[in-house]
Amino acid sequence: MAPPADTPPADTAAERAAFYDTIRPQSLTPLWEVMAGLITPEPQSGCRPVHWSYPAVRPHVLASGAIISAEEAERRVLVLENPGLAGLSRATTSLYAGLQLVLPGEIAPAHRHAQTALRFLIEGEGGYTTVAGERVTMRPGDFVITPTWGWHDHGNLGDGPVVWLDGLDIPMIQLLDTSFAERSAEKARTPTEPPGASLARYGSAMLPDETPPGQTSPVFHYPYDRSKAAVAAAPLDACHGRRLRYVNPLTGGHAMPTMAAYLQAFDAGFETRPYRATDATVFCVAEGEGESEIGGETFRWGPGDVLVAPSWAWRRHRARTDAVVFGFSDRVVQEKLDLWREDRGNTP
Repeated sequence: MAPPADTPPADTAAERAAFYDTIRPQSLTPLWEVMAGLITPEPQSGCRPVHWSYPAVRPHVLASGAIISAEEAERRVLVLENPGLAGLSRATTSLYAGLQLVLPGEIAPAHRHAQTALRFLIEGEGGYTTVAGERVTMRPGDFVITPTWGWHDHGNLGDGPVVWLDGLDIPMIQLLDTSFAERSAEKARTPTEPPGASLARYGSAMLPDETPPGQTSPVFHYPYDRSKAAVAAAPLDACHGRRLRYVNPLTGGHAMPTMAAYLQAFDAGFETRPYRATDATVFCVAEGEGESEIGGETFRWGPGDVLVAPSWAWRRHRARTDAVVFGFSDRVVQEKLDLWREDRGNTP
């Protein structure tokens, strides 16, 4: 029987193997042997659809408080590691996510790093973070930004535990080899701005004559009650429900240079149409219950749950009750590189 048409004759295969052995010491490899895996017709990510039930993981988050202090850990976080990316501390190929715990009276010491970070509060009252000299008190559903190389610390002035979702662009910074970090000599930075200063200054449809440098929004704190009210007034989209993105008020663009963040709402009984996009997305349920079909798998969710939709995986959401869901992705980077695309199926 003759070998398949794409199989070289034995003598040719041996000749090629010998050639590869010859060039290997020179750190050379043949592109034609690997090109099909490097340039694929569609995204082929190791990232998998995954769902973390908050009621299931919460006991472990709280138990970590007895294992190590916030000060010793610097940041006491349980990483939400995608099972398809085991050992890499990644929720998607480009994004990191974790659940951070701060107990009453604790301070997570001040530091700064090249990575941009976001927080979405899941549970607790009295938690705060200090960013750009302003101390921000957080409530469930609040969205907070920590810009690249900005000093920040966290604390808890309340009576119970505070838990929030962390999102960072760590994999992107690793890819670019641009990671820097520094700990402050002060355990907690002294506030230099009054509470609510950034929101009042930049989030009231007014701006000062001089605007701050950088690509990150000067508004560091997006209160949930304001964001939820805005989303409730948004037009209905068949693929997203009612959805708005968090923006930089100076530009109208995304709030952060490396991560896009959204808040979307579903009325009880609403079911989105099938949708997929190239930006893998991390979702966190602010309130309500429902289920999502992602990449052929169905996950039932409730408050505090976290889900991942991989790049180019079909997704659809069904709300059992009125629901609000936060999400973040690397869409802003893909847009800057003219790479982002979406597929709305048969939906206009």
